[in-house]
Parts: sequence; structure tokens; C-alpha cells
Amino acid sequence: MILLQANQVARHFGEEVLFENIQLEIQDRSRIALVGRNGAGKSTLLKILGNIEESDGGTISKVKNLTMGYLDQHTGLESENTVWEEMLTVFEGVRQMEVKLRAFELKIAEAASENMPEQEYEQLLNSYSTLQHEFDQINGYGYESEIKAVLHGFNFKEDFFERVVSTLSGGQKTRLALARLLLEKPQLLILDEPTNHLDIDTLNWLENYLQGYRGALLIVSHDRYFLDKIVQEVYELSRQKIYHYHGNYSRYLDQKSERLEREWKEYEKQQVEIDKLEDFVARNLVRASTTKRAQSRRKQLEKMDRLDRPSGDEKSAKFLFQTERPSGKDVLKMSDVAIGYDETILSEPVNVAIRRNEAIALVGPNGVGKSTLLKTIMKEIPLIKGDIELGHKVDIGYYDQEQARLSSNQTVLEELWSEHSTTPEKEIRTVLGSFLFSGEDVKKTIPLLSGGEKARVALAKLSMNKDNFLILDEPTNHLDIDSKEVLENALIEYEGTILFVSHDRYFINRIATSVLELSESGSKLYHGDYDYYLEKKAEEEQVELLTGQPEVEVEVITETKRDYEQDKKMQRERRTLERAVAKIEESLHQVEADLEIIQQEMEKPEHMDDLGKLQDLNKQLAEKTQAQDDLLEEWETASLALEEF
Repeated sequence: MILLQANQVARHFGEEVLFENIQLEIQDRSRIALVGRNGAGKSTLLKILGNIEESDGGTISKVKNLTMGYLDQHTGLESENTVWEEMLTVFEGVRQMEVKLRAFELKIAEAASENMPEQEYEQLLNSYSTLQHEFDQINGYGYESEIKAVLHGFNFKEDFFERVVSTLSGGQKTRLALARLLLEKPQLLILDEPTNHLDIDTLNWLENYLQGYRGALLIVSHDRYFLDKIVQEVYELSRQKIYHYHGNYSRYLDQKSERLEREWKEYEKQQVEIDKLEDFVARNLVRASTTKRAQSRRKQLEKMDRLDRPSGDEKSAKFLFQTERPSGKDVLKMSDVAIGYDETILSEPVNVAIRRNEAIALVGPNGVGKSTLLKTIMKEIPLIKGDIELGHKVDIGYYDQEQARLSSNQTVLEELWSEHSTTPEKEIRTVLGSFLFSGEDVKKTIPLLSGGEKARVALAKLSMNKDNFLILDEPTNHLDIDSKEVLENALIEYEGTILFVSHDRYFINRIATSVLELSESGSKLYHGDYDYYLEKKAEEEQVELLTGQPEVEVEVITETKRDYEQDKKMQRERRTLERAVAKIEESLHQVEADLEIIQQEMEKPEHMDDLGKLQDLNKQLAEKTQAQDDLLEEWETASLALEEF
């Protein structure tokens, strides 16, 4: 059954079109993701579908009496009730029915003692039985347990239930707003960034809960792992239009790639046809014998439905992280470390040895001290116990999720230039351009930037330092999906060492060579990506369930581990070769273009009798030809090495 249908929906801001001709359909069990660049209009479209805002065109059709729940990414629950009282308001109808049941039970008890006529007594029992059945159908006997399960799922312990909602933090209020929506169970649940403020354990719980949700789901999220687990359809909002795909997020990426490839072929085919027609018209319109045919071709051109360039005008950032020098083999060693604030220990003992070229993901529940550990390494917070030792020639680059290292009064250009004053302005602007800051954008002051823009400035600063050990605290926060993927590719190609905190499990899977789990009782290292970490955790829980004892950590170099590490090493070597081949091919293209220019110069009539000019051009030709031969030899060597993989 169709719950909601959008037909030709549009939103304009003055003469500017945000989107138009939007077609979207939501069935009663739909699992839909709405994706697109920041600024494409995703949140605006959700508000229109959720009846929060009006559209500027088109219609929204809904099934009669449709119940909808809408979670805005920027708002939380506001109430003067306690957490428990606020959750109880969802079940007001159930509680009133419970009062009626208690009243019936009193009447039945009184009737038995007062010898009520049998017919009236039977009617009373039947009415009570009917109400009791209805009460059971709406989980009247289990609603309190349901509230507790959902609150526990969002990491609210029972001692938290009596806290007044208005006294909570913004993140806690947002989580409570989502908890209340889940308890309300609307037929259509519209969620705008529901994974914000959630740690990994809570994300796992939410995924499991939503997979069993009986209503329809429409979700905007930058969490690609979450989308892969939940959704079965993807609508992409791009360049004012919407595209529909079937499958989860990963399947959407494949289908989008196929669509773009198909559209490029169709576009290029049409361009060839247009060129032929225009050339025919230009050559034949003035000739008497062919004028009619040329006019016919021109009409054909006028009637042609011209295809847009598939890539449109969207720009992608181009992150690149390089190293000035390689570090020693041992990068960082932590021995029996205790971390915390003012002698309050959050986690101990933390033990790990990080080696060159490793990428370690630091995971654990909120509040356990992940960011604290990074700040302790950076000496921003005093070390409580233990030893932290940096290796030889280690240069640390630090990304702070709070952007505290960005100045409060400088422009984007000044922010980079102040730390690299000897670098030419043109080079600074080139770096900023690769991070999507161009023209007047570089003159914006830091406080006026959005969260995503501040993140890109911080990453741009990091890229210029060319450090060989990157410590990153939630680097994907505030980035849209496209920028996340660009950052991932840059970090995969990075030749240094990485220690990072992230709640983005898709990001962890792509980057991490190992996962370091932090808990109150210390740290534990898992040699693999996030999915491997989950498998090992499940195995440990099974062992503990069967034996009653936690699995003892033993460092065993298994064949699987060897294969995994060897595979990661080969992937890095392959990427290095691929970059080398691409760089050589780029140089070859440039040399070939230079050769063509030189040959064209030599053929010009004015140079035929200029012996000096010809000798100079011949010398340039010989140099470029030699450079071409050298590059071809390098290309052949690198290509052969690449084929061996």
C-alpha cells in the first residue's frame, strides 16, 4: 500500500531553484535513504514531505489518517517532565485503558460479594474480557518494559530516568526525541541524521531496532554503514533533480556508476551527431544546390532534445596528504597508561605499540576517554600514569574535532598563510581550491564558516604540514558523503601512520589496519578492520557465555592474520605503483602536447628562412623527444610491475 506520494514537487528561493519535478513514493514497509551533497535540499524535502513546510509546486498525496513522526537533526526534546514521565506520555491512551481495567476489576470483586444477577455479571465479565484483549493487543502489560528497553538502547541507565529533560545536554535531548518517536511507532518515520550523537554500541542497537520496525522509514544520514544495514531504496537529490535506485547504499553506488557511464556514452554520441549536423549546415547553407538539405539539418538541430553533461557543475574536493620524511619503524609506544582528568581515571591500563604505515582505529563507548587519549598523546592533557614514547623522526599532525586550533579572527587564506608565510599566495590558493575554497570564499572569516567548511580548512592545514603521523579525532564529522569518500581515498594513499577516532564504521572499514578498543579496564588490539573486530567480539562473547570466563588475549600470529597484513601491504604497494603510472602518463601527455606545438612552430612559413629559430626549435624537439623516450621506459617498467599484482 502506498502511504505517501510526491508529484512534481518543487522548492524555489526567489529565482533560484533548489529542486523541482520531484517524484517520490513511500510504501507501507519502505526503507528509503535520501542522499545528496550538503546544500542539495535533503532536509528541506524531508520537511515538505513531513508537512513541516509548504512546497512551491507539485502535490503530496497521503493515505487517510497517516501517522508520521519527524526528527529534525537540529532539535531535541523540550520538556519540564522527568525522562520517565515524558516517555509515559506516549502511552497515555494505554494508561487510561489500564485505569478502566482496574475499575472493572473492582466492579467484578464487588459484584461477587453483592450477589449481582447472573446475566449482569456475565455482561460485566464479557466487557472486561473485551477490554483486556484490546489492552493486551497494544502491549498494555509490557509498555513499561518497552520504555526501559528503548532508553537502555540509547544508553540511558535507570538512575537517569528521574532527571528533568530540560536539564540535559543537546545531544541527550536529541537522543530522547528519537527514543520517544520510536515508542510512538508512527506509520511513517522521517529521520534527519538520526545517528548524530550516538556511539557505536548505540548505533548497533538502533540498526537492529529499525530492521524490525513495522512502519516505513525515510532517512537522511551520512553514516553509510548504517544505510547499508537499513535501507532497500535510495533516492539521490542532485543538481535540482532526483534519481531512484533499488538496493542499499553500496548497491546504489554501483548503479550510479553504471548510470553515469551510460549517460556519458549517450551524451558523447549525441555530441558527435550535433557536430556533424552543425558542420553540414555551415558548409552547405549558402550553396544553392544543398540549401534545402542544410535547412532541414538546422531544423533537426533545433528540435533536438539536448542532453546535459552527466557530471553537471558539481565539484569534489581533492584531499592529498604527503610526508616530508619517513619516520622510524616504531612510531608510538604506550605502556600501562592511565588517562583522565584531575586524577579521575577514565581508562587504564592502555598498552599499544604503533608501527610505521599502520592505521589504528580507536573505538569505545562515549565517555571512556578516546579523545582524552589523543589529547594526552598531544600533551594537551597531563598523563596520569604510565609512559608514552614517540619514535625516531616522528612528525605529528593533529586534527581536533572541536576545531579549537582554528583562529577566531582570521580569514580562510590567512589561516593557512600565517603558518606557511614563505609559501606564495598562489600556492596557498591552489591548496584551498582543492578543498573547495575559491574566489571570494578564501576571504571568509573562520567564525562565519559552516561545520563542513571548518572541517575542510582544518584538513587543508593538515595537508600542508606534510607530517608522517596523523592523529585524527572524528575527521568525518560535518563532511558530506562525497567529501568523506575523497578523504578516505587520500588516507588510503597516505604513506605515513594514522591513529584515529571515528564513529563512522564504513570509514573505519576502509582505513583501519587494526582496531584498538578502549574501555574502563584498558585497551585491547584487534588486527583487522571493523567487521573483523565485530566478528572477534562476537566470538569472545560466545566463549564467555559458554565458560563464564572472558577470553584471554594471546598474541598469536595466525595464517589469517599474516594473510591480512600481507594483503594490506600489497594494497599499499599497488596504490603506490598506480599513482606512479598515472603521474608518468600525465607527464607523457604534456610532452606529447609540447612536441606537437614545436612541430607546428617549425612548419610555420615565417620560420622557414630563420636558421637560428629552426636550430632552437630543433634543440627543443630533441630534448622533448629524449624526455618522451625516458618517460616511456619508466612507464613500461612501472606497468610491468603493476601487472605482477
